[in-house]
Amino acid sequence: MTSVDHDRLMRANQANWDARTPVHLASRFYGLDQGPDPERWFAPWEWEDLGELAGRDVLHLQCHLGTETIAFARRGARAVGLDFSEASVAAATRIAAQAGADVSYVRANVYDADEALGGRRFDVVYTGKGALCYLPDLDRWAEVVGRLLRPGGRLYVVEFHPLLNSIGPKPAPGEGPELLLRHDYLGGDGPVHRDATHTYTDGPAVEGATDSYEWMHGMGEVVNALTQAGLAVRRLRESDELPWPCWPRMARTESGWWRLPEPRIPLLYGLLATR
Repeated sequence: MTSVDHDRLMRANQANWDARTPVHLASRFYGLDQGPDPERWFAPWEWEDLGELAGRDVLHLQCHLGTETIAFARRGARAVGLDFSEASVAAATRIAAQAGADVSYVRANVYDADEALGGRRFDVVYTGKGALCYLPDLDRWAEVVGRLLRPGGRLYVVEFHPLLNSIGPKPAPGEGPELLLRHDYLGGDGPVHRDATHTYTDGPAVEGATDSYEWMHGMGEVVNALTQAGLAVRRLRESDELPWPCWPRMARTESGWWRLPEPRIPLLYGLLATR
């Protein structure tokens, strides 16, 4: 596909996320009626890998409602969230203000982040949990991340494992409890088109823009994109836990997250890279 095609599909995704935002704001999944609880979205090992954040400039790419961005501010970081959805950025700004969190949000396509942020550089760039699948070109993404980081800065990607993405978020209608491969694990075969009136949360149907497009990215593709952009991979973790029960037979763990009783497969990964 050409860059023009990619731009067209990303504009469709932008409209879809604008339409999703009011559904997510009202959902039990995010639970924002009780105020944001950003810590629930982080595994303990994420904080171990991120290290001390007080006084650091932290950028959260593709931040959606900004709940995780607030966690960085509460740990003393100068936190900035960036997202291409105007509705999401407006909602994130309101949520942070109501929570008393000092966070600034910028509306921009991740590929335009350097320009949108005025050339500002960061100590930490954080992204993940359902972000990379909406990017058609990881090489271009990695180049942008490299420009956003100060020398010695850290990128931290915490993303759903491509194995989870290839299985799919939930069983299809009429299927039993078995986990079935539905999508490619490896990328390069074009986008997966979805036309869905409901998102990954509970709540009412999405109104208006229901089309969205996702690109599969294997872990090798992620690593190679980063190393080609001059970043050094320092750590890679694979985890068998998720912050919500994706399948009915998942069991709650001591961390408060959820795990399959069997088979134990990677559902999430954390990748630390430095510039």
